[in-house]
Amino acid sequence: MQSVPVIVLLTVMAPLASAQHQTFTVSPDTSEVKITLNTTHEVVHGAFHVQAGSVEFDGNDSRMSGSVIVSAGSGNTGNGSRDKRMNKEILKVEQYTSISFAPVSYTGAIAPSGDSMIQVTGTFKLLDVPHQITVPMAVHIEWPTATAKTHFSIPYVQWGLKDPSLLFWRADKDVSLDLTLTGQLSK
Repeated sequence: MQSVPVIVLLTVMAPLASAQHQTFTVSPDTSEVKITLNTTHEVVHGAFHVQAGSVEFDGNDSRMSGSVIVSAGSGNTGNGSRDKRMNKEILKVEQYTSISFAPVSYTGAIAPSGDSMIQVTGTFKLLDVPHQITVPMAVHIEWPTATAKTHFSIPYVQWGLKDPSLLFWRADKDVSLDLTLTGQLSK
């Protein structure tokens, strides 16, 4: 019967142990940013390269810190002339080499293993201008590997980027992003 107190102690201590300070280090090779932009003639799909990322969090605290950095000039939509124009006129990659997201807090609970849904609030920096945003994030943990996925829209024209529309060719003023981050957790 001595095993019952041990089981009770483990049950009580497990949430406390899982709520320790953790660092999620992003693997750029397996992470990706996909974009979708609706236009009058087609739906444009593209991808950007995640350059680096690291996020620190603690299950006992809603604060987060760190950043995810995307190479602004890595955008590829499968159309060289469109990509060249996007880099030069819209993203201005010679002046602004990166796009970043720095999380500052989250709501919800991050389970020590399996799936969790949280809301992450942070600063999305585009053309070096910060924008506060909250995004839904699906987190999957299989210690020490973790994956975080989110889908959200950026009002890029409202945020000061050039509208790529020309004459009879029109583009939506929002671009959809699908972000998948994979990496390793450490305590």
